[in-house]
Amino acid sequence: MKLVTIILIIPASFIIIYFSGYRINITKSIPIGVYRTVNKAADKYDYVIFCPPENEIFKEARSRDYIDIGFCPGSYGFLMKKIVATKGDHVTISTDGVFINGKFLPLSVPLHRDLQGRVMNKIAINKVLSDSEVLLMSDVSKTSFDARYFGIIDKKNIVSVVKPVFIFNEEKK
Repeated sequence: MKLVTIILIIPASFIIIYFSGYRINITKSIPIGVYRTVNKAADKYDYVIFCPPENEIFKEARSRDYIDIGFCPGSYGFLMKKIVATKGDHVTISTDGVFINGKFLPLSVPLHRDLQGRVMNKIAINKVLSDSEVLLMSDVSKTSFDARYFGIIDKKNIVSVVKPVFIFNEEKK
């Protein structure tokens, strides 16, 4: 009887935590930890959860297991990133890395190959962002799948802003 109780309590606990607005991040996209969704418009430097758009770049990312299966259109899982550029920011993405208003973004040099040795998608962008556009990046990992591989995202893809509750490790990798 104890095992059955444990088997029922653990999933129920995760469901309650999820519907209470808490999210656990165990990826290199943003600092590993516990976050809570907040009811506010997404702004520059916020951490956000977003649904990837249905396009070839994300289809390939899903096939390479950069993205889990989930509840977003196309059966993509949610991604968590930091908004690093918004309306009016001049964004340049090249093989040299990501530059925002001429300033180099640390950890942004694109990899030529992923950790399995597969060639990474190349993106070249040089533009000023419009009101509906954001640039989403990792600020803690040089190997995260982020804007240097998928480019600019429309704000409509953002599901929620998340605020850290508890961060496990702030060390940059």
